[in-house]
Amino acid sequence: MGTKNLKKNLTILQMHWGFPPTIGGVETHLTLLGPELVKRGHKVYLLTGLPEGTEHEEEYEGMKVYRTPYFDLNWLLQRGFEAIEGELREFLFSYLDKIKPDLIHTHNMHYFSRVHAKLLNDYARSNQVPLILTAHNVWDDGLFLDLTNEVVKWNHIIAVSNYIKEELQSVGVKESRISVVYHGVDTERFKPASAQALIKKYPQFKGKKVIFHPARMGLAKGCDTSIKAIAIVKKQVPEVMLILCGIRNIIDWNSTQQKDIAYMLHLIKTLDLEKNVYIDMIPHNLISKFYNLASVSVYPSTACEPFGITMLESLSSSVPMVVTETGGMPEIIQDGLNGYIVKVKKHNDLADRIIRLLKDADSARRLGSNGRDMVLRSFTIEKMVDDTIDVYQQVMKGC
Repeated sequence: MGTKNLKKNLTILQMHWGFPPTIGGVETHLTLLGPELVKRGHKVYLLTGLPEGTEHEEEYEGMKVYRTPYFDLNWLLQRGFEAIEGELREFLFSYLDKIKPDLIHTHNMHYFSRVHAKLLNDYARSNQVPLILTAHNVWDDGLFLDLTNEVVKWNHIIAVSNYIKEELQSVGVKESRISVVYHGVDTERFKPASAQALIKKYPQFKGKKVIFHPARMGLAKGCDTSIKAIAIVKKQVPEVMLILCGIRNIIDWNSTQQKDIAYMLHLIKTLDLEKNVYIDMIPHNLISKFYNLASVSVYPSTACEPFGITMLESLSSSVPMVVTETGGMPEIIQDGLNGYIVKVKKHNDLADRIIRLLKDADSARRLGSNGRDMVLRSFTIEKMVDDTIDVYQQVMKGC
């Protein structure tokens, strides 16, 4: 590509399969990244899926959002990816020609669809538009290898953790083409605060020692491990209450969530924990309040979590967190400093750390305070966007 002067104000296209009301780590990240880029003078567009009940076009805090079923994974799974190639090409190229992006920043577009990746690469190469990928995850199959290394010529890849960076390098991506940019968190939304208003709304939590598991409800997130741990904690702390939360709008690629929830309900009944486990879909706008209610947060994932943005939410709220030693989580949770790390599926160890924090309030406060300080130093939205813009500048100078 030829030389191109770096423009102070860029037209940036963000691209991902989901955006609120669809909720997940990537979707949350986009709600923070786009608006902050707008505040800094850039024009930001987002191309995303069209969940039921949403409009094709809207504005989100200055970011122009366009929704289409062509980027809705739940719809695409039923329709078939290959069947839409012609109409997708017509739509995608027309949309890109209209907004004329200076760069295209995609999120997890190195998986799910070879058709989308190929068309995106064709447009970018033909029009000399740099392509940036944020890899929020990695997968162990040929599609991931192809879309990461061969089908698309990514100008640069952002990894959300050193774990992801190392995984990318292990499959042939050169280190010089990867930058680690950690997530940030809204430290004003997630901060220590009273939970009295929430207790009025949910009186069943009054007088309880709350353990919050802030993750999509599923076995991969270790929800069953949390339930088994609470059965042990209950013997020493009878007033313990585990909150398993979920969001109604998710990308449930393999339609497994309802099966997982059915198993968890059965497990709760088997262990006689009906009065000690609250399991429900929680409105997204109330999630921050549930951290204020909690004494401890847990995330005993059995999968290799690429990062786990809930860690930052918990620490920013001054709530210590117990996680498993998987993926990128040990890069944030430091054992004995802002939380604890346990081995995968070791519910006895998880219970031990929960009991330790519930019985030693001073230690819990210290770990929580350390966590808040760490977030304010290293994991703010401002730092995340600063680091992202550094990548943009590097890529634009090289084009």
